[in-house]
Amino acid sequence: MATILIVEDNPANMLLGVFLLQSAGHTVLSAVDAEAGLTLARAERPDLILMDIQLPGMDGLEATALLKGDDATRAIPVIALTALAMRGDEERIRAAGCDAYVAKPIRYQEFLTTVAAQLGRR
Repeated sequence: MATILIVEDNPANMLLGVFLLQSAGHTVLSAVDAEAGLTLARAERPDLILMDIQLPGMDGLEATALLKGDDATRAIPVIALTALAMRGDEERIRAAGCDAYVAKPIRYQEFLTTVAAQLGRR
């Protein structure tokens, strides 16, 4: 299966994401802020990144823009994990370079379907 990096500062959301991905057979890397996520992404080159948008310090959109601007990480699909599900938010998320997004609270089947779809594009 795939190696997936989750960048999420909420412990409950991190636990759920790790559980769902490991249950689906994936290897999971985790970071609790954008800076650590960027470091892990550059070092490990995961197959997919799940990026929380509202992170302490640097937000997930800024981190995604940095990943997409780097030749080493540009091709890694990024799925935004966000409670921002208002009109206009999807456009802003995609403009930052995210390939897809999953709204919180996470609906398990939608989450796993979106992950599988992005992995299938690689």
